[in-house]
Amino acid sequence: MTRTDTSDSCCKAGKPSSTNAAAYDPVATHARYIARSMAVTPGGPALTDELRAGMKGIPGGIFEMGARRSTFPADLDSPRRKVKVSPFLMAPTTVTNSDFARFVEATGYSTVAEEEGWSYVFHLLLGDNLANWPESPPGLPWWRKVDGARWSAPEGPGSDVTSRPDHPVVHVTWYDAVAYARWGGLRLPREAEWEFAARGGLKNKKFPWGNDMMPGGRYAMNTFQGEFPKVNTGDDGWIGTASADAFEPNGYGLYTMTGNVWEWVQDFFGALPEAGVMPATDPVGPAGGYARVQRGGSYLCHVSYCDRYHVHSRTQNDPDSSAGNGGFRVAADA
Repeated sequence: MTRTDTSDSCCKAGKPSSTNAAAYDPVATHARYIARSMAVTPGGPALTDELRAGMKGIPGGIFEMGARRSTFPADLDSPRRKVKVSPFLMAPTTVTNSDFARFVEATGYSTVAEEEGWSYVFHLLLGDNLANWPESPPGLPWWRKVDGARWSAPEGPGSDVTSRPDHPVVHVTWYDAVAYARWGGLRLPREAEWEFAARGGLKNKKFPWGNDMMPGGRYAMNTFQGEFPKVNTGDDGWIGTASADAFEPNGYGLYTMTGNVWEWVQDFFGALPEAGVMPATDPVGPAGGYARVQRGGSYLCHVSYCDRYHVHSRTQNDPDSSAGNGGFRVAADA
């Protein structure tokens, strides 16, 4: 695996090769992992109908995508531009541990983290085992490379998801998300669809519910409170992931569109759709590239360092990278 540039981001950790980063071949890596994703046998029409029945209808329309001004210029999230999306379906929550367990049981699929034998875990979640895992990506000591960390053992050996079936599945790469979507007869949302849905019908607001981070003085999403990265006070009720429907949904009935876990979308990372006299319609992102887009921020986002917890927030990551704060949700054509 390769290592993404992690400057200015608390929330993502690219994956250094366990052998020789200089020999890393992204083309060969993509070919290998996309072949594994496409080898998953679809679950069939009955499964697809079942999953679609639980999704929310998003009406589509014209909206202003992006931010007025970028906090992180490398994110390429400004200025705003008008975009049009057609009606579509979106899952109300991220894919949960129980959802993913059903997929694995049906297909025998193993994730990239399982195949490679490790993933990144946030240091405060390792407790007494922290000293066992000293390796971190450059400049990001709060991430620890943990052998055996995977979706079913999020903190590595000895951990499990038995008590958190309704939490978002984590330690999943973009390829793993594609594999799940293929099994379900669904797809990942396009980036423009994701942002339109996250806004919940509101215009030019920072969050799915409005502009106040704490509406009425209450927590409305799962982010980091305290002194990042040393102390998380958990004032919002959670240390690490929250249940996928822990907070109130937005106007479209979608939960945790900001905070909790970063969500993979379909698009390659690049500039937002070009602004023009007429809105871009159903944009699909750049025609090529390597890094993929993640949206929405995570439980590690903090105002002091990485406040990417807004509806316009985006980052990029290697499609074969996984960590304990990355998940996904699925979408479908209407």
